[in-house]
Amino acid sequence: MSIPPNLPDPNTVYPVEGALVTNVKPTITRANIEVGDFTYCSDENFESHVTHHYEFYGDKLIIGKFCQIAAGVEFVMNGANHQMNAVSTFPFYIVGFTKDVPPLTNMPVKGDTVVGNDVWIGQNATILAGVHIGDGAIIGANAVVASDIQPYTVAVGNPAKPVRKRFNDELIDLMLAFKWWDKPVAEIQQLIPLLSNSDLEQVKHEIKERL
Repeated sequence: MSIPPNLPDPNTVYPVEGALVTNVKPTITRANIEVGDFTYCSDENFESHVTHHYEFYGDKLIIGKFCQIAAGVEFVMNGANHQMNAVSTFPFYIVGFTKDVPPLTNMPVKGDTVVGNDVWIGQNATILAGVHIGDGAIIGANAVVASDIQPYTVAVGNPAKPVRKRFNDELIDLMLAFKWWDKPVAEIQQLIPLLSNSDLEQVKHEIKERL
């Protein structure tokens, strides 16, 4: 992707001089992690916060564009869930007793962990395996997300529970149809006044005109 001059480049690892803000995508080394453009975290090593992510489980961590991931956020993947339908929960196959992994049908594998676009995850939150967090959601600090969170929903607590929708259903539907995060960087630059506008009725009107 060619970025015109004077526009932000998603492949710039440290976009804010003097601050611990890291664009995640250009730092990813593992095939089982996918991260979209301009998603950032408040840490230099994002992959160190993705734990129990063993390749033989086949699960992926998929994060969309323009997400904001605060310090101390942890993604706990399927390898943390021990077998519970046998007489021992001990993971013999992980710690060197055997190379024979139990059939995954016997394991509590919950699938991929998926975070949408423009999601804000607060400090020290924990995202458990297999959950889906919708576009535009906000996850409160110290929350433990053990079940799916709908788009444009604020969720807090342990376990995280929805406390409110950010907008009414009409505006949520418009935002999900508009998908501003998929537009070219130059167009997003022009959209900033709209995306930063707190007059939600005006935002509705403008998005309807653009769709």
